[in-house]
Amino acid sequence: MYGVPHKALMQAIQRNRLRFPADFVFQLTREEFTNLKSQFVTSSSGDYGGIRKLPYAFTEHGALMAANVLKSKRAAQISVEVVRAFVQLRRFALTNRDLARKIADLESRYDGQFEQVFNALRALLASPEPSHNRKMGFQHRRE
Repeated sequence: MYGVPHKALMQAIQRNRLRFPADFVFQLTREEFTNLKSQFVTSSSGDYGGIRKLPYAFTEHGALMAANVLKSKRAAQISVEVVRAFVQLRRFALTNRDLARKIADLESRYDGQFEQVFNALRALLASPEPSHNRKMGFQHRRE
């Protein structure tokens, strides 16, 4: 993705450990990797070219940090694209806030005539409650 060999990426992470805290990059557990491997066909660790170490996963902040510490043209392009994505998300959040304000204004004018409509609109605009006790990374649910 960054236009550098895997080895160069891993060296950049090791040389810049302070820039990659646990909420930026983490190594998958054996169970997470096994589940991921069952979803995507990959060679087993004993075969030629198979993965011998558990892979790392990056959060969006870690992906941006990796793009900033790597010295490739592609990494610089990815860094710019990640920043653009964050700007777009911020614009979307502001648009939702403005829309919520307009709905509240309309609701105050119509004295309950459209209460169900306004409740439905508020539900669509509401963001889900964050789960503070949820672990980061892929979590496999046992059935």
